[in-house]
Amino acid sequence: MMDKGPAKPDVVIIDYGMGNLHSAHKALEKMAAGKKTVGISSDPEIIRQAERVVLPGVGAIRDCMAEMHNTGLVPIIRECLQSKPFLGICVGFQALMESSEENGGVECLGHFKGQVKFFGEYLEDSQGQRLKVPHMGWSQVNPAQPEHPVWQGLPAGERFYFVHSYYVQAENPEQVLAECNYGPVKMHAALAQDNVAAVQFHPEKSAQAGLKLLENFLYWKP
Repeated sequence: MMDKGPAKPDVVIIDYGMGNLHSAHKALEKMAAGKKTVGISSDPEIIRQAERVVLPGVGAIRDCMAEMHNTGLVPIIRECLQSKPFLGICVGFQALMESSEENGGVECLGHFKGQVKFFGEYLEDSQGQRLKVPHMGWSQVNPAQPEHPVWQGLPAGERFYFVHSYYVQAENPEQVLAECNYGPVKMHAALAQDNVAAVQFHPEKSAQAGLKLLENFLYWKP
């Protein structure tokens, strides 16, 4: 756990001990270009005072959810989900769903209706070639809401960087911001509703496309 950056940053990356904090912080600072301050914090009051927040996540969803509860950050996360521009990344995205199949079933935050499902042990493409799980590397993403402010300037078929063995299936198609195919699986690569957006891929590792998405988030006014 750490606090990094100005005392009252405009943008806070929530530190609950399970996020890819350094690269996300570096990418957001680059796109803020001195116009907004970016910090990392586990302090509920600093998070509460921020203009917008980012919830990252890596590793197992059970561990991530356990740390959110152990650090006492679930109430402030829920508060931010209702009150300010919010971006979930990777497992931080999955944590916003109702539940995950991982580890025999894990209850998540339930902000979006839907589940996080396992790709399976044996996944094949249309030519019958075995696909690796986890899904790791660059894949094309197609927007379902290309006009959404968070997706501005990003063409259909843009590639983003993924690392995951579980994928999101949301119940409400109106919340789907973007989709991605991995073999026979069509997954929801991004969701958005009201002040909350979330992405399965890592924008901080996705070159110019990812930086553009982060820049859009920084100036998004839902």
